[in-house]
Amino acid sequence: MPQDPFRRAARIADVELSEIIQISEAAAALKRAGRDVISLGTGEPDFPTPVHVVAAAHAAAQRGETTYTPTAGTPALRAAVAAACERENGYRPDPAEVIVAAGAKQVIFDAFFATLDAGDEVILAAPYWTSYPDMIAVCGGTPVVVAAGAAAGFKLTAAALRSAITERTRWVLLNSPGNPSGAVYSADELASLADVLRDAPHVGIVADEIYQHICYVPFTSFRIAAPDLADRMLIVNGVSKSYAMTGWRIGWGIGPRRLIDAMVAVQGQITSGASSVSQAAALAAVSGDQQLLAERNDDFRERRDMVRAALNATGMIRCGSADGAFYLFPDCTAAFGKVAPDGTRIERDADFTAALLQAEGVALVPGRAFGLPGHFRLSYAYSRASLTEACARIARFCQSLA
Repeated sequence: MPQDPFRRAARIADVELSEIIQISEAAAALKRAGRDVISLGTGEPDFPTPVHVVAAAHAAAQRGETTYTPTAGTPALRAAVAAACERENGYRPDPAEVIVAAGAKQVIFDAFFATLDAGDEVILAAPYWTSYPDMIAVCGGTPVVVAAGAAAGFKLTAAALRSAITERTRWVLLNSPGNPSGAVYSADELASLADVLRDAPHVGIVADEIYQHICYVPFTSFRIAAPDLADRMLIVNGVSKSYAMTGWRIGWGIGPRRLIDAMVAVQGQITSGASSVSQAAALAAVSGDQQLLAERNDDFRERRDMVRAALNATGMIRCGSADGAFYLFPDCTAAFGKVAPDGTRIERDADFTAALLQAEGVALVPGRAFGLPGHFRLSYAYSRASLTEACARIARFCQSLA
């Protein structure tokens, strides 16, 4: 019997468009229909890319730097990343231990595709960034999700990590500062995790530190907390969040040479490397004046405080602290069992966010998308005017529930 030539491969049978994107598209459709919608669902800074960064890209294009670059990235950018590590984190990798990719997402995908065999396990804490489990599955691995709720500060504990490790564990994936929770691992917490991992030499560590510069407490890179584990560790970072360069698509990974070489082999068959002009822009970003990072960080902190206070003032939403990134991950379970003005009965987080969107035109992402129901993610990387109005609408919606 003839088969559909476009049937999905088994490896992506359960992979769908991210719920974050689905909600953003639903909000956009309502806007096109004439609704006044405020979307707080996307993790993207509202600041412009720094002027000197754009100028560097323009100059590179004018110089003719528009050809293929080395698959691992331009030597200049790899060297600049190494120098930035020394300046910001106290260690300096060899540039050969750096791979530049089309965003931090590709760095993580390259690593998993290069190392995972069928049935290999990757431990990650929930809440997690929505793409993590799907990337693991597409690469043949098995996500092992460990619940890390508010009581644990939305962080993986040493005891939970020890319980989750098996003979099939290949990686543990950590994200600090975290998306969607804003949680930041302290140096002591990282040291406790490192103690567990010293007893599991077959386990590698992916430390996704893409929000490093959007952090309101002291930041410790896992490589500094556990330098003796550097030969089993991949540090992931980039320019997207800190420098407001999401569309430039530049991230990097820092790890042992044998891992980087394998990732370069994978990348060479996927993208052949990152954009030449974007790499010139990233070079200017990491090598130039860094004062702008502190200024923007202060602005994000003020927005966080404003939104958190407004949410807690509703009396229905419980919003704890968030020490980094630009997200809040409040608890909305107090709304469960209540009924919205249109008759919608709220039984879960997705009901809450869907009813809020319809009633007040505010788009948020339910916690189920991040593996921890009962919450929602709110990005405060938007203008103060938008945040103020959105918070007023959320408060009005909470008051309307019966």
